[in-house]
Amino acid sequence: MENNNLMDEVAKILQKSNKQTVKQKKIIEVAIATFAEKGYSNTSTSEIAKKAGVAEGTIFKHYGTKENLLLAIMVPFLKEFFPTMADELIGELMDDERSFEDFLRAFLINRITFLSENREIFQVVIKEMIYKEELRNELFPYISKVATERLIKVIEIFKQRGDIKDISNESIIKMLSTVIGGFFVSNLVFLNKHSVSEKEIEEVVLFILNGLGQFH
Repeated sequence: MENNNLMDEVAKILQKSNKQTVKQKKIIEVAIATFAEKGYSNTSTSEIAKKAGVAEGTIFKHYGTKENLLLAIMVPFLKEFFPTMADELIGELMDDERSFEDFLRAFLINRITFLSENREIFQVVIKEMIYKEELRNELFPYISKVATERLIKVIEIFKQRGDIKDISNESIIKMLSTVIGGFFVSNLVFLNKHSVSEKEIEEVVLFILNGLGQFH
């Protein structure tokens, strides 16, 4: 993704959608623009309603809460564009010279930068997935499938180079998902940090290498 502001990226593809009514589309357009400009927490439903030229009750009628309004924006976007985002990321980070250690470090730095700049959105989506089983069942298997398909290709490359132990891909993916996913969520959601230090990233890299890396 060329732009780290996720709302700006969402706005680019909104015009392709014909699934909302005219009124709903206007609410979504205004919400995206305002979230991008002011941040999620600094945007109120009353402000969105005023800019969209609708009653605040109309937003509550269609979406219920500000959290649900954000999910109405993010869930379709993630389901349509997550594969492309994943392919772009892998293409950006992989090359013939990069070791598994360098790949891990570059991946963590890249994703921490992206998630930090979209921290409020990430927090809402993760918290809603934790507490809403229906949303969790809709998003998690899909994201997991897309990520797994691409990770297996990356893992096989580093296995062939001798950078990763020859253990099952399933075990490797479980380890990476648990460690990296836990690192992102614990720091940016539960601890509510605005950023993560280079030292913390380096500790995660070394932790994973001690479990997966080949040392000669």
